[in-house]
Amino acid sequence: MCIRDRSGSEHPLGQAFVLLAQKKGLTLKDISEFRAIRGKGVWALIEGKEILVGSRKLMKEEGIEPQSLEDTMIRLEDEAKTAMLVAYDGKLIGATAVADTLKKDSVQAIRELESMGIETAIISGDNRRTVAAIARQVGISRVLAEVLPEGKVEEIKRLQETVGSVSMVGDGINDAPALTQANVGIAIGTGTDIAIEASDVTLVRGDLSSVVTAVKLSRATFRKIRQNLFWAYFYNMVAIPVAILGLLHPVIAEAAMAFSSINVVTNANLLRRAKIKPDRRAA
Repeated sequence: MCIRDRSGSEHPLGQAFVLLAQKKGLTLKDISEFRAIRGKGVWALIEGKEILVGSRKLMKEEGIEPQSLEDTMIRLEDEAKTAMLVAYDGKLIGATAVADTLKKDSVQAIRELESMGIETAIISGDNRRTVAAIARQVGISRVLAEVLPEGKVEEIKRLQETVGSVSMVGDGINDAPALTQANVGIAIGTGTDIAIEASDVTLVRGDLSSVVTAVKLSRATFRKIRQNLFWAYFYNMVAIPVAILGLLHPVIAEAAMAFSSINVVTNANLLRRAKIKPDRRAA
């Protein structure tokens, strides 16, 4: 029943249920109506019966008391799983949960970002227990949980006011507004099209080590820009006055200017040798 309900969702969690159904060879019945309730869950109408899958807040708003499954929900959330309640025809019938597999490079990537002077935080609409459990696994101390999509934008604004520039990494529809608000929005290439369109940078690979690579590349590029600006101004400041005063033959001055251009291009090409790959020793 839950799989049927989630089959209309574009959210990664919904797609996980659909993939499970396909693996088990289940036949999904048609959904006559479907509505995604941002940050809370989904509602669907199948064969004239209402089905709800989502958070405690969603159930309470629909007049369904979730207390009977509270112990089950807490246990699942403490295991770093996203737990959801399922209601059929106005009655609570069970709970289900999904969990992302923590990628091997996640802990290393967070450590390296921290070593580069970048403070990390996790912001999610999931339950606080679930988010806190995941944060502990990857080594993130700042946790912002149970944040609705519009709330993510406000949290980004608050961080910009308190800490300065903020980069946001996301892959879901709910992340799009926050990606736009951030100073630099970074979308995971395996995420939704809306998130990719809202971002400034799109990572082809869906792992956090790509974020480390992107930061290192941007810093190395900025260093080269500053170096090239220095050399361009240096040659002009030295060669032009010398040529005007007649202390240098015009041909030699012209050659010096040409050499400055060659120097800038050569220096820029040295960017190819920049060490931008994640440091495997940080693990």
